[in-house]
Amino acid sequence: MFPRLPRPRPRPRRLRSAVLAVLSVFATVVALAVGVPQAEAASSLPCDVYAAAGTPCVAAHSLVRALYSSYNGSLYQVQRASDSGTANIGLLAAGGYANAAAQDSFCAGTTCIITKIYDQSARHNDLTIEGAGGAGAADVGAPADALPVTVGGHQVYGLEISAGMGYRDNSTSGVATNGAAEGMYMVTSGTHVNGSCCFDYGNAETNNLDTGNGHMDAINFGTECWFSPCYGQGPWVQADLENGLFQSDAGYSKNTANTGTGAIPFVTALLKNNGQNHFALKYGNAQSGALTTTYSGGEPTAGGYSPMHQEGAIVLGTGGDNSNGSIGSFFEGVMTAGIPTDAADNSVQANIVSVGYGGSTGSTGTLTAGSEISLRATTACCTADYIRHQNDAATVSAITSSSSALDKGDATWIVRRGLANSSCYSFESRNYPGDFLRHFNYQLYRQPMVGTTQFRQDATFCAGTGKSGTGTSFASYNYPTRYLRHYNFNVYIASNGGSNAFDSATSWTDDVSWVVTAPWAP
Repeated sequence: MFPRLPRPRPRPRRLRSAVLAVLSVFATVVALAVGVPQAEAASSLPCDVYAAAGTPCVAAHSLVRALYSSYNGSLYQVQRASDSGTANIGLLAAGGYANAAAQDSFCAGTTCIITKIYDQSARHNDLTIEGAGGAGAADVGAPADALPVTVGGHQVYGLEISAGMGYRDNSTSGVATNGAAEGMYMVTSGTHVNGSCCFDYGNAETNNLDTGNGHMDAINFGTECWFSPCYGQGPWVQADLENGLFQSDAGYSKNTANTGTGAIPFVTALLKNNGQNHFALKYGNAQSGALTTTYSGGEPTAGGYSPMHQEGAIVLGTGGDNSNGSIGSFFEGVMTAGIPTDAADNSVQANIVSVGYGGSTGSTGTLTAGSEISLRATTACCTADYIRHQNDAATVSAITSSSSALDKGDATWIVRRGLANSSCYSFESRNYPGDFLRHFNYQLYRQPMVGTTQFRQDATFCAGTGKSGTGTSFASYNYPTRYLRHYNFNVYIASNGGSNAFDSATSWTDDVSWVVTAPWAP
């Protein structure tokens, strides 16, 4: 067996446009205040909102949807391993969602990586796989199928970054330089993070080197506390302004209430910087609610940050010098010319929430790709027990209608086509997007998909009639005589008899037979 993988950002508008923009923002604020979901019009996608507020997007990247109502081009490019062929993945309709089926078809029978993320703005600031830098070797592309997710009711794919992956554009148009003002946001995940440097999106150096204080202006998201104290366990939205991840002008957090976002599956992270004497940090739950400001004040007091010295490159997934030890998830993000108003930020957050990140797949209780399920034990002792994850390990425990929402979520899985064989199955965590059931040393864990052949095989299970005559049994793809089994509350791939205690023949046929049920999580 291979070692266990570690876990772990004006021009005048005509009066009519300005009035419409104000009315749109006002309606959004009212909707947020009363808790009514905002049904965004097609003309109110994030870059439309920012343009109406006088701070147009100069970069707009997304793997999941259009960020302009009129956009109907490509979102990203994939390259398949079998013949190095490439394909651009576009939209189902203008202003709509990614055509993930085109990716599935192109990559069928092989694997694909993401080689380019297209900029939807007229600036064409496209991101490609990052080259070597002062702190890291050349990066590799992220696996294209590592982060399946439901957005707007559609099955699409996000970008899942593991250590050694990153994207960049060192020759951009319109991005802030030398103290110019800018804003940016990204939608990321609070459950796929670590404390290594640096999961960034935003403005960076043009030579992949650390060229000094103030030469970066990027959102950072992770659990790395650069300046102590940080409060809570994170992850935190911070500003990577080079040579530090800043939560305030002093670096360290001055906000004791900012303990991080916690394990929110989808997070809106936002940074605004006037390039001279002020920056602000905000975050929100991308599935519900409004934005919270964690800092709004002066630039860092150390030399070099006031004014800023941005160079105008765009980086995604690494630090400015290609420090590439971080992990993270990216679904969408933009950078603007000038600082957006708070009202525009609120309207964008409302639009993000209206999309329904991580919503129901629309199918439940069956072994079909995209269906949400729970897996119930059939052994006489344990018919109220379900496979769930806890502290990264797969266990079985009783789940009932009175169980907590967390327990119900931990016991819910999304059926995916087998990562190693499309005729088999893989099981993605409902509340940890991009994490799958995977065996290591015969025991089952929940881990992020990193795209290796080993991971794909370890996370693939082939279904057959239950060995006890009831339900379904799941054979390990790469150990086909071993089946998913519960034993002493843990879950293993186990043979019928063997040297390990969990291979015991006693009740083996019952222990490897599971009932596929409706999911516990709504």
